[in-house]
Amino acid sequence: MVLKSMPKPLWLTQEGPHRDVCLSTRVRIMRNLVGHRFPTFADPEELNGIMAEVLAATEAEKFESTKNLTNAERDYLVASRLVSPEFPWTLPGRALLTNQERSLCVMVNEEDHVRAQAILGGWNLDAASPLVSGLIKRMAGKLDFCTHPKFGYLAASPPNCGSGRRTSIFFHLIGLAHSKRLPSVLQALATKNIVVRGLFGESSRAIGAFLQVSVLREEDAEFRGACEYLVQQERIAREDRLSGQLRTRADQARDFALANRTLSLADSVRILGWIRWAAAEKLSTFPATVLSVDHVLASLELRPTLGEDAAGTTRADLIHQLCES
Repeated sequence: MVLKSMPKPLWLTQEGPHRDVCLSTRVRIMRNLVGHRFPTFADPEELNGIMAEVLAATEAEKFESTKNLTNAERDYLVASRLVSPEFPWTLPGRALLTNQERSLCVMVNEEDHVRAQAILGGWNLDAASPLVSGLIKRMAGKLDFCTHPKFGYLAASPPNCGSGRRTSIFFHLIGLAHSKRLPSVLQALATKNIVVRGLFGESSRAIGAFLQVSVLREEDAEFRGACEYLVQQERIAREDRLSGQLRTRADQARDFALANRTLSLADSVRILGWIRWAAAEKLSTFPATVLSVDHVLASLELRPTLGEDAAGTTRADLIHQLCES
C-alpha cells in the first residue's frame, strides 16, 4: 500500500537517453551556512535555526516538506535515491524538501547544512546539472554559504571541500559483468579518480551488475568521456553475448524467482538484473519494461522494517507480478 500511495520520483517514470544502460543521473551539491557549526556539532536549537533559514530561502520553490513518515515510506525514499540511507530523520532540525515531480530535493542538516540534488532518468547530465545549479544559485541569493580562498566551499567532510558537487550515473553493466570484462574497466576508471560504488552505496558490491559511477568535482570532458565509454562497451558486450547465453541466464533467474515464495535482497537484485536485460532486449517471454523493473528495484525495502521474513515475501510477490504481468 505504501508503494502504491507514494508518488514516484521522475526518474522512475521517464525513459531518458540510453535508459537500457543508464538508470539515472544525479547531481548533488552541498553547502554550509556561515556562522553555524556543522550538523554533527550543533545543538538542537542551532539545528532548528538552520532549518528555519533554509525553509525561508526555499519558500518560493514550493517544495513539499516530508514529515511524519512511516519507516516503510522512508525506506522507499532511500531506495528511490531521494535521500541518503544515513539521513537522521528523527533528530532535531532535519527536513527533506522535494518538488512536485520529485526530480529536485534538498536534505537539510544531513552531514552538511544543505545537500541539494537533481535526479533524472537515463543519461541526463545536460538537464540535471542546470536544474540543481539553478536552485543553489537562487538559495545563494538568500543564504550566506561558507567558502575559503584555498579550499573552496567548506564541507563537514574535508574531501568534499571544493566545488561541493558530486555527479553520479547509475549504470546497469550486465554485459560487461557476464563477459568478465567489468573488473578491468572499473580499474581503468579508478586511475581517473572516478569512484565506483555498488547499488547500496559506499563499499557495496556490484550485485546484479548495478553500479554507481561518480566524480567529486565539476563534471568535465574526462568524466563524460568515461561514461560514454561505459555505455559503448556495455552495448558491445551485450551484442557479443546474444548467442543465447544471456537469455538462458535470464530464463533461469525468472524460473528461480517464480519457484520461491521468499527472496533475499541479494537474490532479488540479481534476478532483477537479468530481467532488466531481457526487458531492454524486448524478449517476448519477458513482459516487463525497463521502467517497471527499475520501479521494483526501488521497492525492495533496503532496510526491511517488518523483519526479514516479511520483507522476503514482499520481494518475491513484487518480482512474481513483474514476471507474470
